[in-house]
Amino acid sequence: MPVLRSTVLIDAPARTVAGLLRDADVAAAALQRCGHRLGAPVRLLAPGDVIRVGTRIGPGVRVPVRTRIEAVSPAGMTSTLVAGPLRELTHTVALTPTGAGTLVLDELKWTSPLGLLGRVADVVLLRRLMLRILAVRSEVLVERAADLVAAPVVVATALLRDGLLLIAQRTRPPALVGRWELPGGRVEPGETEPDAVVRECREELATAVRVTGRLGTDLPIDAGVLRVHTAELDAAAPDPQALEHAAVRWVGEDELAEVDWVDADRAVLTDLAALLRSGVAAVEGA
Repeated sequence: MPVLRSTVLIDAPARTVAGLLRDADVAAAALQRCGHRLGAPVRLLAPGDVIRVGTRIGPGVRVPVRTRIEAVSPAGMTSTLVAGPLRELTHTVALTPTGAGTLVLDELKWTSPLGLLGRVADVVLLRRLMLRILAVRSEVLVERAADLVAAPVVVATALLRDGLLLIAQRTRPPALVGRWELPGGRVEPGETEPDAVVRECREELATAVRVTGRLGTDLPIDAGVLRVHTAELDAAAPDPQALEHAAVRWVGEDELAEVDWVDADRAVLTDLAALLRSGVAAVEGA
């Protein structure tokens, strides 16, 4: 089974790099620079999402490929081929924090078709094509990471109580009315992210919370970067109220997939499910 590896060092935290790996806009920009095309169902990819790639192998000649996202976390991302000319293609991206940033290790494994002819094609065409895509994607990651590190921060709160998660129904903007989200908002100048979570829960929910950790990757959004923090109600805190939302309610793990989520929060459904299964306030440290 052929194996191809590539590395790059990105001057950004692993959560930030992981967030960019799942950003379909980043992948599309890299592929476009190489002459390829990408189609994705959403901007922020989550496990189970399938992306389509029109791989250019010559003037006017494109080979359709479909891959499925299997896992995304601050440790990296894994995808597998579900349709295309190769067999058993797996792409694993491992992220390792270092003193100089995050080391990104790409590893691709696949089974060559057509016996000897396929192995020749591996050397002559496939490896060159994959290395070119990875090199350009690294360029895009470096560019976007610098922007995302300096971007305004928005916090969201995964608030737990008795094995349930609090969600809130939006009233604005028009495109999001009726959809559900994790409550939160912008971090103000001079404010820490945990302090912003506490303030937003007080302003939006009229309750007091204690922040317990971080959840999932950074999430690139139009307003900057979204970061999800886990929290629990303070002792004797009042029940959350819908001060700025149409409604709030508590949901269990089995209800998560039925909720009409805003796109950004949909990206962390796997993390939220693991959080609820764990029965603790946080599955990952701050």
